[in-house]
Amino acid sequence: MKVLITGSAGFIGASLARRLLERGDQVIGVDNLNDYYDVALKEARLARLQGHPAFVDLRVDIEHGERLREVFETYRPERVVNLAAQAGVRYSIENPMAYVATNLVGFTNVLEGCRHTGVEHLVYASSSSVYGANTTMPFSVHHNVDHPVSLYAASKKANELMAHTYSHLYALPTTGLRFFTVYGPWGRPDMALFKFTRAIIAGEPIDVFNYGKHRRDFTYIDDIVEGVIRVLDRVAPGNPEWSSAQPDPASSRAPYRLYNIGNSAPVELMEYIAVLERSLGRKAQLNLLPLQPGDVPDTYADVSDLVRDTGYQPKTSVADGVGRFVAWYRDFYKV
Repeated sequence: MKVLITGSAGFIGASLARRLLERGDQVIGVDNLNDYYDVALKEARLARLQGHPAFVDLRVDIEHGERLREVFETYRPERVVNLAAQAGVRYSIENPMAYVATNLVGFTNVLEGCRHTGVEHLVYASSSSVYGANTTMPFSVHHNVDHPVSLYAASKKANELMAHTYSHLYALPTTGLRFFTVYGPWGRPDMALFKFTRAIIAGEPIDVFNYGKHRRDFTYIDDIVEGVIRVLDRVAPGNPEWSSAQPDPASSRAPYRLYNIGNSAPVELMEYIAVLERSLGRKAQLNLLPLQPGDVPDTYADVSDLVRDTGYQPKTSVADGVGRFVAWYRDFYKV
């Protein structure tokens, strides 16, 4: 297939592009290489892709509608995976307009490009953060998610609503994936595992929010990519049994679906840190802090719909995944 990936220099985007190229697909990668985190890391991810004859590497910002429209019209992708976004819960409190520009305006531009060029299927990144104030565990795509606790979460919920509108109006098949705490080699420096590893190696204390009582559904990058590909290959169908009297948030009469994509095995943050300490062979100095604004105490994915529809089955334990990350980190940074 010819697949357009936005955010192709990102953690998930670059890993997904590599897998698609390996199986014989053509990939058009779109990224603006912004400096939200280390640009050199993004360039290193891209360097692993750029020699492949089926990879097209484009410097485009999805906020720029005219330029993105040119990409759609020139390359005519059959399927699209939108991973470009302004990420980060805490940063959304400091810089809300960045989320409006990329996650709302940019996503509208992606939807318009899909609509006008007859894209067969749009898969896009949502987030486990949309569950916000929900406390019923595990989180299910059939639960109501109308109470986000950060602008980042609100922007991702908005993406789901916007996608449904295009599925309804233009019969554009769309599938939203609510990612649960993705980690692994080539990961993001603003995520806990990266920060903790850097600090522990340097002999510096690590900030542990909510006094370490967080539980997170940590999901290894290879398991995430496998799930994304399975969803990409299954064009979102309409649900003929959908009822407006008892509306199911995860589907529609339109070709629209939502899935959780996680490990479905939450781990307490202190245990995660203990696994990292064992992998590094060093103890962490803990700076215990209260829950931060916008954070949720726990995440836990019900992935039964994704398993039923695609056969998705995460395989990587936290111990194995953290160990692989540490090995990559030591090699990449020569420490």
